[in-house]
This record gives sequence, C-alpha cells and structure tokens, in this order.
Amino acid sequence: MKKPWGGRFKEATDPAVEKFTASIHFDRRLYRQDILGSMAHARMLCQQGLITPEEEKAILKGLKEIEAEIEAGKFVFREEDEDIHMAIEKALVAKIGAAGEKLHTGRSRNDQVALDLRLYVREEMENILALLRRMRLKLVEIAQKEKNTIVPGYTHLQKAQPVLLSHHLLAYEAMLARDEGRIRDALVRVNVMPLGAGALAGSSLPLDRKYVAELLHFPRVAENSMDAVSDRDFVIECIFACAVIMMHLSRLCEDFIIWSTSEFNFLEIGDSFATGSSLMPQKKNPDVAELIRGKTGRVYGHLLSLFTVLKGLPLTYNRDLQEDKEALFDTVDTVSSSLEVLTSMLDHIRFNRERMAAEAAKGFTTATDVVEYLVLKGLPFREAHSVVGQVVAHCLERNKTFVDLSWEEWVQFSDKFGPDVYKVLSPEASIRRKKTVGSTSFREVEKQLNQAIRRRK
Repeated sequence: MKKPWGGRFKEATDPAVEKFTASIHFDRRLYRQDILGSMAHARMLCQQGLITPEEEKAILKGLKEIEAEIEAGKFVFREEDEDIHMAIEKALVAKIGAAGEKLHTGRSRNDQVALDLRLYVREEMENILALLRRMRLKLVEIAQKEKNTIVPGYTHLQKAQPVLLSHHLLAYEAMLARDEGRIRDALVRVNVMPLGAGALAGSSLPLDRKYVAELLHFPRVAENSMDAVSDRDFVIECIFACAVIMMHLSRLCEDFIIWSTSEFNFLEIGDSFATGSSLMPQKKNPDVAELIRGKTGRVYGHLLSLFTVLKGLPLTYNRDLQEDKEALFDTVDTVSSSLEVLTSMLDHIRFNRERMAAEAAKGFTTATDVVEYLVLKGLPFREAHSVVGQVVAHCLERNKTFVDLSWEEWVQFSDKFGPDVYKVLSPEASIRRKKTVGSTSFREVEKQLNQAIRRRK
C-alpha cells in the first residue's frame, strides 16, 4: 500500500516495521481531538483562500461523518494506516476525493499531534478537576457529620494527641484543594496552540494561526515553531499532577486500610466495596483501597518513563515522542477511575466512634497538654517536658494512666501542679483548649468546615 509520504521511497515498508511503528491501536482515542483540529484547520484554509468554500464544506461534512462512524463502531482501523491522523485523512479522501487531499495543506503530523495532545490533555484535566471537586465535597460532607468525633492522632504510627475526625478528613480535603490548584496552573501552559508550526520551521503559506486558536479556544499561540512540535512539558505536568493526586489518595487509603484492621477497628468498609478470601471464609479485605495504593506506583512509573524518553532528545520532533501517549492515557484512566471509586466508597464507610474515642484516651495522648499546663504555670518548657516525661514513666511502671494518679503522686513531681490539672487530662479538654488558627479545636474545625463549604458554592 502506497503511503501518503511514500513519494521518495522505492520499497514498501517491511511488515515487521509496519507493526512496530504503528500507534493506531492506542492513539485512536484521539479521534475527536484530531477531527476537531482538522475542522478548525479547514475553516482557516478557506478563510485564507487556500481551499474553496465548496471544498471546506465537503471536508467538514466528511469529517463529521467519519466521527459518527467511529462513535458508532463502524469505522475500520487498519495497522497500515500508522496512526489516527493518517487513518482519518485516508478515510476522508476515500469519501470526498481530491478535496480531502488538500486538508493537510500547511501542517505536519508533528504540529497536528501536538495540537491533538493539547486538546486531549485540556479536556481530561478539566474532567479530573470535576472529579476532585466531587471528592472534596464528599469529604466535607462526612467531616460535617463527624465534626465532634474524637480520634487519636498519630506520628510515627504511635499515638500522639487527640484530634477531631473531621480535622483529619479536612486535611485530605486541603491536599485535594492543592491538587486542583496544580492542575489549574498547568492548564495555563496546556492552553497554547501549536498548529501552524509545521514540521519544525513554520510555513511559507499565509496561515492564520490566531484564527485557529480562536476557533479552538486557545488564549495563546506557540511562539517558537521548533518548541511547539517538540514540547511535551505539558504532558509531564499533567502526569506529575496526577501522580501527586494518586499519592494523596494512597495516603487516605492507607489510613482506611490500617483503621479497618481488627487491631484498630476504627471503621468498617461496606461489603460492596470489599472482597473476601478464596480460602479463609472470615476475611473481609479492603481491596479497593489497596488497589489505589498499588496503582499509585504505576502512575509514578509513567512519570519517570516520560522524563527518561525526553531527556536525550535533540530538537525537534523524534519518533520517541510516540511513547508519550500510552503513559498519558493510562495515567488519566488510572487517576480518574481511582477518584471515582474512592469517592463512591466514602459513602460506604462506617466509623466506630466509640472505639475511636476510647483509643484517643489511651497512650498518654494528653501529655503535651500537661506540659503546656505547666508552662502556663511559669515552668520553662524543657523543664515541664522533663517533668511530664517522669510522670509518664511513673505511670508505666505502675500500670496507671494520668487520671489514675492521686493528688499526692502529682505534686511529688512538681509543686506547680494544682487541683485543676485534672481538667486538662481528657481528650475533649485537650481539643477544647487548642487556641491556634488551623488547630483541631472544635471552634477552629468549625471555621475550616465553613470555609470549605463557601469554597464549594
């Protein structure tokens, strides 16, 4: 089969090379973007007098018919067509004849694929933004329900201080808010129109790049034609933003996985979002959370893969860049499905409030409150820290908690202790006494909730 680019070739492409170099089996998902860009290009060619209005009309009609055939599953993709661009062009020529051969006037597959990718990334990043917003709303909704639920906070996976469960959940909402910001920031650099750069040097034809940019809603046109066809920074930024999202989802999943164990028993995941064991009938496994945790490494791999592809490429276009698409597509699919399923799973989690509250009272979680109590009594912080450490050691030796200590035991460690020390020993008191902005106090968490609610309006 003669290739559209085969004029200078005397031999047909080896079948092994045909198979090895083809990308049609994965880049076919760019068909909408390719047709959209081609329609804008055709309108510009007509405006500039490079094709006639009749040819423009035939091209646009043919492209719409091809799009409908693809969406109806009637379009036949062939490996010998190489990629989605050639497949659509070939089908167009078969439909409308010579007018179809004029569509590629003034463009190269180099700037064509750069445009398709930018259109695709822009659309998918907007979709991910919507999914992030949905999950943030769900976290705020649950935080409102659990705004008075107390849970032990951890550092080094050791009990540290009592916190509100709502505060814990809002920490993840804050992470996702940053993820939204990263994507919005990256979209500024995605929204640059590369078509008209040609293979690398631009064109001697009177192309109106700004008109194409207006048709496709790009606020800017790529300024350097060599950079326009070789730039994949925007793909890296998209995958990076997705990698950070996956990292945040993985951390939340890790909390849920640990909390769902019988050792913690802080929550139960609904049956519809868990699985069992083929051997052990008693098992209920948090597989959804585990898979999200596992898929995070997959997205990291795509980011490193693309960095590695790009690091040694000379300007401008090189076929290595074909490797960007599978990494991008799988990343977008992975983060989108992870956000969807995790947001749905949040509706199927039941928190064990009594267990959380009981555990928050263990492990001397209010020790820091006792230190701060002594500081307010005039004891230097380091001395207060040492005193309370001695109290903790005393309790451990005698298998006691703070509330079990008699008044005589307290005062033997410091004469700064008064009867009011018993008022700072409960998790509720610890939370209520917090004063700093952004803390886990009931008042501050209420403010955080109100701010989050305002952001979603």
